[in-house]
Amino acid sequence: MTEPLPADAVSDLMPALRGVIREAAELALPFFRAGGHTTARVWSKAGGSPVTEADVTVDTFLKIRLSELVPDAAWLSEETQDDPARIGRDLVWIVDPIDGTRAFLSGHPDWSIAVALLSRGEPVLGVVNAPALQVSYEAVRGRGATRNGAAITVSARDALTGARVTGPKPMFDRLQRGVGRGGAPADFTLIERIPSLALRLVRVAEGAIDVGLVTANARDWDLAGADLILREAGGLVCDLAGRVPAYNQPDPVHGELVAVTSPLRDPALAAWAGGA
Repeated sequence: MTEPLPADAVSDLMPALRGVIREAAELALPFFRAGGHTTARVWSKAGGSPVTEADVTVDTFLKIRLSELVPDAAWLSEETQDDPARIGRDLVWIVDPIDGTRAFLSGHPDWSIAVALLSRGEPVLGVVNAPALQVSYEAVRGRGATRNGAAITVSARDALTGARVTGPKPMFDRLQRGVGRGGAPADFTLIERIPSLALRLVRVAEGAIDVGLVTANARDWDLAGADLILREAGGLVCDLAGRVPAYNQPDPVHGELVAVTSPLRDPALAAWAGGA
């Protein structure tokens, strides 16, 4: 096993990675029509979820370019057949070429390109780029998180009362029931669900949302890059028992999760348990 990548070495990757992500965005954008249906060809994967030629084009491009950037890194992506050789590898790229494909194909701007680099199973670099919004979030472990180059932090809210919450309605309703049983008013502000899961997490990181709820079956590629950005901004994502996600497992699938500021972690988990 090699030594973990030092922060300086990870930081040194960022200029080249920004260029690669910028090129990937330029490949995707011609297929996107704001408010209209994509010009890309669309078909269904096993299970019925949609994929477009933009997903495949960006995925192919990123696999080539990121593998050149870190030749020793293994690969895990939504649009590439999984290679079990990644298990146990020290370095792994985790990629979602277009997170929020349904938003992309329907003309909604909340889709993103999400990239993470794992070192010994932990994200050490994360980028979530929203090309239609011209916004890019970045983090290097131990170096903080940024939005378009400016530092970001989670909100200062320390109580669930009045919290801005986004996610699927059944999870929202359960959280609301749990707060109500504690005797406090459940006066959450419900924020419209964000199609890209990576964007849902980074909006907690930038302080626009206080609690982001995530249904079961999210994959590593939905989470890893945004997870690091959220951690570096002062928040966290965890399951409903308080455990943080483990990445690069044989089955890269996760259960229900919550993305929160650190002070809201325990109140949110207690409310979740009380709302069952």
